[in-house]
Amino acid sequence: MKVEISLIKTLRERTGAGVVDCKKALEEAGGDIEKAVEILRKKGLEVAQKKKSRTAKEGLIASYIHFGGKIGVLVEVNCETDFVARTEEFKELVKNITMQIAASAPRYISREDIPPEVLEKEKEIYRAQFSNRPPHIVEKIIQGKLEKFYSEVCLLDQPFIRDPDITVKEYIDSLISKLGENIQVRRFVRYQLGEEI
Repeated sequence: MKVEISLIKTLRERTGAGVVDCKKALEEAGGDIEKAVEILRKKGLEVAQKKKSRTAKEGLIASYIHFGGKIGVLVEVNCETDFVARTEEFKELVKNITMQIAASAPRYISREDIPPEVLEKEKEIYRAQFSNRPPHIVEKIIQGKLEKFYSEVCLLDQPFIRDPDITVKEYIDSLISKLGENIQVRRFVRYQLGEEI
């Protein structure tokens, strides 16, 4: 199938993928843009997974002050080389991450960062709420509730504020596949004026 150049251009604008990758994805998808986006996402995820084990010690520390000085964020985002850290795409990523933290107030970077006692307390609350149901049903409900909890408190599981159809992790993974380097949010702190310490 011959793919129209206008379709390739549209797909490039949406995904940031290379011309050849866009052409192949469109051919595989039979010219369907949505299917081609999904194909590119899957390929990007595979690339990102391969790069996750590589050391990322370069990057940027950025700050963001929001809402007339009422909310402040400080974040460290790492990549593998200083070259990538200076690219506009990486700087944009870091800026978007700081705004995400300011807007969505995550408490942890990923699920793995949640202390076991916090998870256990959440599970206890859910068990108490659904104590009148059979135990095997309650466990399924707890898993569903935990997924919602993760999407609220874990930065990487949150819907990305600029495109709620993807998570922050998927957004970062798309940059990993585009820039060719491992990228990690190392740490962050969020301050809100008047909040309890």
